[in-house]
Amino acid sequence: MMRRLPPFVLFLALLPMVLGCGDAGNQPADQAAGPDTGASGANEPTRGTIGFSALTLTNPFFKVIADSMKEEAAKHGYELLVVSGERDVKKQADQVSEFIVKGVSAIVLNPCDSQAIGPAIQKANEAGIPVFTNDIKYDGDAGEVVCHIATDNYQGGRLAGEAMVKLIGDSGGKVAILHFPQAESCQLRVKGFREVIDAHNAKDGAAQIEIVAVLDGGGVRDEGFKAAKDTIEANPDLAALFAINDPSALGARAALEAAGKADQVRIIAFDGQKIGKQAILEGKIVCDPVQFPDRIGKATIEQIVRHFDGDEVPEEILIPSELYYQEDAKNDPELQE
Repeated sequence: MMRRLPPFVLFLALLPMVLGCGDAGNQPADQAAGPDTGASGANEPTRGTIGFSALTLTNPFFKVIADSMKEEAAKHGYELLVVSGERDVKKQADQVSEFIVKGVSAIVLNPCDSQAIGPAIQKANEAGIPVFTNDIKYDGDAGEVVCHIATDNYQGGRLAGEAMVKLIGDSGGKVAILHFPQAESCQLRVKGFREVIDAHNAKDGAAQIEIVAVLDGGGVRDEGFKAAKDTIEANPDLAALFAINDPSALGARAALEAAGKADQVRIIAFDGQKIGKQAILEGKIVCDPVQFPDRIGKATIEQIVRHFDGDEVPEEILIPSELYYQEDAKNDPELQE
């Protein structure tokens, strides 16, 4: 005859079975779904990848754009893949093709050539990948760009012209321009600058500011040095120089120092990079219309996210520049670091 187990013994025997047969639907969500991935969510998949081909990453301005884009993209769950076209439109077109093969969600470009990049943009369009540009605008109709985000370069060029009139308007004199004509942004800067100078010269009795040379300074220090050296040799009485960015302006400054004309020829640049601000503080550059590359990068990602969310996105967003003089540099926290 089988003996009947005492109630408390029966309870102990059944306890493991009771504890082991819980309903998964009543478990905490993280346990029911599988292994705990941790509070950080580091193992969660991203929403996608955004490909960014910069004009160049040797220029700190584009590095700031890339860094701010990467930071903002992460906030929205996207990864940013950054490459550098190094001013070579063929190389940049190949990078666009690689982005397409990788299946990126969106492509952002600083066009190495405002017109020649068109077929690459069209190729991305055909693959169903939206294209955005920042700083340098696409100037063609072969492809379609959703939105362009940049400094108001025309407005900035006018500010540079106003600064030049303030600098030598009373006496007049010869001025050279260090250009980078392949970039639409630089075309706008020079256009705005010229318009202000022309308006000054048209005034009755105005001391004439004569633009004697417009040279391709390449937007880099070495080419800026060479262009300025050639200009000084051809125009020994040059009074001032407008450079479309800080690196070419600093190359020009080095050429002036080498020629013993650093005090004779004054420089107005463009950008407001830290190296430019430092040069303004030291009196090597008179002033810059400053840009805000961090705002450009952040706004680019914001518009991409809005596009994917189905919101209406403007064709162009322009961020005004501001004149920055030595007095501003003396009070700039960035230069106190």
